[in-house]
Amino acid sequence: MRLRNKVVIVTGAGSGIGRATANLFAKEGAKVLVSDIESSSGKETVEEISKSGGTAVHVVADVSKADEVKTMVKKCIKHFRKLDVLFNNAGIEGPGGLLWKLKEDDWNRVMDVNLKSVFLGCKYAIPYMKKTKGSIINTSSELGLVGSTSRPAYSASKGGIIALTRSLALQCAPYGIRVNCICPGATETPLLVRFLSGKQKETSLRKVMQTIPLRRLGKPIDVAYAALYLASEESSYVTGSILVVDGGSTAQ
Repeated sequence: MRLRNKVVIVTGAGSGIGRATANLFAKEGAKVLVSDIESSSGKETVEEISKSGGTAVHVVADVSKADEVKTMVKKCIKHFRKLDVLFNNAGIEGPGGLLWKLKEDDWNRVMDVNLKSVFLGCKYAIPYMKKTKGSIINTSSELGLVGSTSRPAYSASKGGIIALTRSLALQCAPYGIRVNCICPGATETPLLVRFLSGKQKETSLRKVMQTIPLRRLGKPIDVAYAALYLASEESSYVTGSILVVDGGSTAQ
């Protein structure tokens, strides 16, 4: 098992990439704190892990709020006594449209949930992770590498995660903590469904797949395996890296 006796926090673990990663980490021997803003979906993830013989607990947390992130980390330490891996995965797509028509509150919400949450997770986890010389993994996006015609706030927030990851990797290196991020492409998650919501959703999905060199959408497990690599000792010499999991989209 690649994560035997490791303790991990996965945010946004109630569905999609977060749930797939929490399940995979547990199968690889990790004890998982499942964090999600939705109580029911987070509990479902814990139930799946438990049925497979894994160990997990659920904490409801809005990762855009400092007090809730601080409490999440403290509960992890209280329950499992340490923290080896932090997967800052929670995120939202936010509203689409032209930037100059975007409401300031909507911009702030996207930045808070997607980017500020990474800051908060790292802020409260790093003091404990200095003891374990652990791994921090942040979920960015292919849209953090390229522009978006439909969701500029989302793209900006994900680009910020890339810059923050690289800066934090330099600051954390003296403590033996590695910091990396993953840039998923179009992946079969509830977030993608919301991106393409509307009567023409199926047509839109087909059009998206036609633009991907591998001619398929990503699956949450595709990204989960990338996270597993970055969480494990197999990536012990990898920090400040941007791991792109997009079927070749950004290589074009």
